[in-house]
Amino acid sequence: MLEQYRTVRGSGSKEIVIRKSRFIGHIQPVQTEEEAAAFIERIKKEHWNATHNCSAYVIGERDEIQKQSDDGEPSGTAGKPILEVIRNQKLKNVAIVVTRYFGGILLGAGGLIRAYSDGAVAAIEAGDAITRVLHREIFVELDYTWLGKVENELRNRGIRTGETIFTDKVTLTCLPLTGDAESFSNWITDLTQGQSLVSEGEQLYFIEGE
Repeated sequence: MLEQYRTVRGSGSKEIVIRKSRFIGHIQPVQTEEEAAAFIERIKKEHWNATHNCSAYVIGERDEIQKQSDDGEPSGTAGKPILEVIRNQKLKNVAIVVTRYFGGILLGAGGLIRAYSDGAVAAIEAGDAITRVLHREIFVELDYTWLGKVENELRNRGIRTGETIFTDKVTLTCLPLTGDAESFSNWITDLTQGQSLVSEGEQLYFIEGE
């Protein structure tokens, strides 16, 4: 799993007007090619009377799946610019459709490339680009006498935490960065003078800064 990657928070759309043509950028996070295809088809149905619905998507940890469609625009003037915007912004697992309603003024190849690029940027703004960072669950079981000290140290270090379970002992769910998991476990063990039981759980993504 990647230690971090950029994607978008959710689906969204945003319209821009360029020389009387309406360009509506739509975006959606996707995990599979089937999801991307379904999203593109849905936009096409919603905007069945549009002049064009051009699209691109990038899927996979190493961007293994990359596809684009000009949907009737001159070759290389629509789908490729949308795909380039996704690549340049280093986004993963996203699909973008830029819908065009022709306004009567021809834009030329260069104008189309800029317009579809701008439409893709507008879509990304609507979807809210975020960075997902990989963390590791570390469960720390300890006596109540250690709770205040450990919680204080976790706050001081800015360590993300999850659920706390109270039984005859306390079990804290700590969420350090995956790359820091081993050193964190050693630190907790030293902090509690070996009087805590430390175990690992799953790897989970969280949004950076939240």
